[in-house]
Formats: sequence, C-alpha cells, structure tokens
Amino acid sequence: MMRTEVLKVYREVLKATRKSFSGDTQMLQASAMEVRTKFEENKNVKSEADIQRLISEAQEASHFISTMIVQAKLNERGGYEVKASKDHAGATLEVPSEEILKTAA
Repeated sequence: MMRTEVLKVYREVLKATRKSFSGDTQMLQASAMEVRTKFEENKNVKSEADIQRLISEAQEASHFISTMIVQAKLNERGGYEVKASKDHAGATLEVPSEEILKTAA
C-alpha cells in the first residue's frame, strides 16, 4: 500500500514539472533528474511515519510547482512574456529583472 502511495506522488511531481516546464527541454530533464534523486535518497526509509512525512512533502512540492512556477518565454520582440493559467489564480507574480533573465538564457 505504501509503495502505491509513493509511486503515485512520484508521478504527481513529475506531471507537475512536465506541465510547468513544457517546451523547456533543459528544465524538464533537470527537474526529472532532481525528482528522481530526491526519491532515490529516501528509498531505504522504513518508518511509516517518515514515509508519510515524505509523501506529504512531495505533495506540497507538486502543488508548489503547479501553482507557483510560471516560466517566462522569449517573444518575437525580444522581451519575455508570462502567461499564467487558471492554476495560478491568486498567486503573487514575481518578475525577475532583465539582467537575471539574460544570465539564465
């Protein structure tokens, strides 16, 4: 039963990263690797309480990724656009500076 819950939340987190980083191959690969690494680090946890805590943390991470991360995309005018979806309703938008965006590209 625990294994099923762990696999379910693992898939939830990966789905959230695929949705948030759609079209960004580098971020998709990096986030998938990070998610796998985090789950692998905890594969030997035996305590049911610890496993439940980790599942809860993974669910929170999935929610955060889905609702708080929006990627800016370079438009044809050379600027960046952010298109938030209905999942982001009520979230506060933090726009990074042009300098930060240029160094990240």
